[in-house]
Amino acid sequence: MAGISLPGFQMNNQNYLPDVKAQYEQLPYPPVNPLDEHRRLQRTWLEDLPMINHYCFGGRQRFDQGFRVLVAGGGTGDATIFLAEQLRATNAEIVHLDLSMASIRLAQQRAQIRRLTNIRWVHDSLLNIPQLDLGRFDYINCSGVLHHLADPDAGLRALKSVLLPHGAIALMVYGAIGRTGVYHMQQLLRLANAGCSEAEKIGQAKEVLGALPKGNWYGRAGDLYGDNDTDAGIYDSLLHTQDRAYTVEELHAWLGDGHGFTIELSDVNRGRFPYLPELTLGLEACQLRARLPAMSERARHAMSELLIGDITRHTMYLTPGAQARAPYGQPDFIPFYFHEPLDPKMLAKMFEPKNGALTMLAHPHLGLKATVDAGRFAGQVLGLVDGMRSFGEIFDLVRASVAKAAGRGPVPDDATLFADFAPVYGLLNAIERLLLRHVSCR
Repeated sequence: MAGISLPGFQMNNQNYLPDVKAQYEQLPYPPVNPLDEHRRLQRTWLEDLPMINHYCFGGRQRFDQGFRVLVAGGGTGDATIFLAEQLRATNAEIVHLDLSMASIRLAQQRAQIRRLTNIRWVHDSLLNIPQLDLGRFDYINCSGVLHHLADPDAGLRALKSVLLPHGAIALMVYGAIGRTGVYHMQQLLRLANAGCSEAEKIGQAKEVLGALPKGNWYGRAGDLYGDNDTDAGIYDSLLHTQDRAYTVEELHAWLGDGHGFTIELSDVNRGRFPYLPELTLGLEACQLRARLPAMSERARHAMSELLIGDITRHTMYLTPGAQARAPYGQPDFIPFYFHEPLDPKMLAKMFEPKNGALTMLAHPHLGLKATVDAGRFAGQVLGLVDGMRSFGEIFDLVRASVAKAAGRGPVPDDATLFADFAPVYGLLNAIERLLLRHVSCR
């Protein structure tokens, strides 16, 4: 396997927090059983290549020209293995860097079971990246790492130093609003565990979790936190020695204002939905809903985070400068369904014209209930989406159908069809169920 020989390999220096390193040597995270690779591939939300292409490379990335990936703080390997598997047939290289040797060994075992040879292994601190001579990268994954550094901005600067000008960063940091109950529990356990050994801390945490009164905020959140079924999960969530979280306003100030990144938020399984008050605010709030179009995107994101209250992790893509998202409104882009099986015939029926009435879209798994103007042609367009036809080709078929039904009457041009379909596309794209790629990637 490509990369360093791990036995006996030592980190370059002490540029890390010793307690954090010790935690992940003793309790590698996330906890994994490498043998599970024989029966399933663990997907990670931001690392699906179609998502990366849509949000980071304008829908034009083919991933076949020496694509280079850095997984910074890769832990036990979820993102590394998923990316390496998807890029197996290319000449891409994935560099997996982590400060925990125990975590790297588990990730290596997973890669060996899958016979992946496109991974380079580096045992070191994220903060040392500028000195490691790793080269520069098209894509950097850094999930759940910066919020465990004494200086998160120093970690971000280290990542930027090796990011190519056209590259992108996939980032996950904790969400302050959604983790309110976690920080109550962390403070409670700091008081309770004073003077305890590490093993005693975990044991006492388990006792407390099993004896929470009804009014406890952590307990009332139910399955929202869901990381307390293993020792590693309990320690990482409730006993960590270095942990901070961010509001979406703080992220805009830090990443956008401070570093010039364009931020593309995409909550796991839900996309932008939790950040959009037009989707999270009840339909009864007519007065506020009427004011939403005049509010800035930043203000709407911040309001929705407070409104929905359950964003425990902010997951996002960061691209330098201008927005790198695949553009809507160009005929040479291909729309395709993603993340769950969608029946074009069912969608065509759901979004058929309703004489000006709005269409209700309910998604119980996401907790989404939204109304959208399906226009005149959205149903036909959705019925023709097959992942191979471009908008231009779909629109030609729609025009042929309209002409056949209307005889010699007027047929809609591309601009009319894009405007008509925009509300439905916006809704399905916001929940990551309809993405775009350029015809050059067909």
